[in-house]
Amino acid sequence: MKTGKTANPVAASPDVPQMIDLLIHARWIIPIQPAGITLENHSLAVNDGRIVGLLPRNESETRFSAAEVVELGQHVLTPGFVNLHTHAAMTLLRGLADDLPLMNWLQDRIWPAEAKHVTDAFVYDGTRLAAAEMLRGGITCCNDMYFFPDAAARAFDAMGMRAMLGITVLEFPTRYASDANDYLSKGLAVRDAWRDHPLLSFSLAPHAPYTVSDTTFERIATLAAQLDLPVHIHVHESRNEIEEGQKQSGMRPLARLDRLGLVNPALIAVHAVHLDTTDLALLASTGASVAHNPTSNMKLASGACPVAKLVAQGINVGLGTDGAASNNRLDILQEMRHAALLAKLTADDPTVLDAHTVLGMATLGGAKAMGLADEIGSLEIGKYADLCAIRLDEWIAQPCFDPASHLIYVAGREQVSHVWVAGQCRVKAHTLIDFNESALLGTVNLWQNNLQV
Repeated sequence: MKTGKTANPVAASPDVPQMIDLLIHARWIIPIQPAGITLENHSLAVNDGRIVGLLPRNESETRFSAAEVVELGQHVLTPGFVNLHTHAAMTLLRGLADDLPLMNWLQDRIWPAEAKHVTDAFVYDGTRLAAAEMLRGGITCCNDMYFFPDAAARAFDAMGMRAMLGITVLEFPTRYASDANDYLSKGLAVRDAWRDHPLLSFSLAPHAPYTVSDTTFERIATLAAQLDLPVHIHVHESRNEIEEGQKQSGMRPLARLDRLGLVNPALIAVHAVHLDTTDLALLASTGASVAHNPTSNMKLASGACPVAKLVAQGINVGLGTDGAASNNRLDILQEMRHAALLAKLTADDPTVLDAHTVLGMATLGGAKAMGLADEIGSLEIGKYADLCAIRLDEWIAQPCFDPASHLIYVAGREQVSHVWVAGQCRVKAHTLIDFNESALLGTVNLWQNNLQV
């Protein structure tokens, strides 16, 4: 285990203690930046929602005077996890259509269910359920793609969770919008209404190359540049998608997106399972990011993203859960484990994707892809205090020689004890704060009854 002796300098005089809101003392802290470091017996200082110090415990007690002090004597403290791709409201469809190939799952089961049931109320309730699950598992920020983004915004706001909301675009009608122009118009109006919210941001989210036309993609490319928005899209998820795309356009889907001006640092390429050497070179040369969803890809038998090759070529990778309809958990700790193991298996190399690399994907990699790396993703002074504490003193996690390794290969989300978003505690002692579990479960039961009809 690589252990740091100290961390960044603190913005406080050694003679006069700085008054702050929160001081956290932890057995271990993994700041992500600098990479590969685990700090022992250090403290994190937070004021006005941002990190103001990361330093040895004995120094913190003289440098700071805190309104609240939290002792995490047998815990590892990390940045909050970033879920780089999900469909939050689809949590209400968890387990509805299991053990099916991707296109059968989508066309025969999911799209018909959505056409019948998805409304503003469905999205609000499903997103609250998803946010509760994500927060309880240490996810403080997600990149969402779904219909009725205003309902999702209200739900994330109610739960106090950070989220990037996708302005979803399709060519065909749904209960939400009639055509591509209608999707864009409605989504941009929601962005305008919520653009000043401290925890919410927006992306343009065309569903996939096979559901969006060239004309619409060209408009999206223009809007992304004008509004400085990421573009969040499923691409190269299945072999069938690539074969059909080549038949229709004469090009692989990623090459088509490049021709239309969309492959650049703003692109979040979701899944990116089937990549040839040309695709890899294109992603590397343009600075695009990949959202790796190992569990969903395995469950739908879509294939295995060549993550080791992505990392070797310097391509930024974050981790996503996808929706609970195809996973069936919104659990980044599970995604980290699956990402590490799957990469070793497919690369035939046990050394690829070490623990610190995977932790970086689950935190700073996702933040970078979303354009939020200056605000979240690592424990650096000035960044928001989006934090996750995981308890490692129970017998099931013993012995612990390396806490970073334990987070990937041992720990489960049930060991997440505390979560903060912008310095506000959302989970304390394994329990969501200000959360009416019974009321939400009652609402979910009503939706389950409706969906079974």
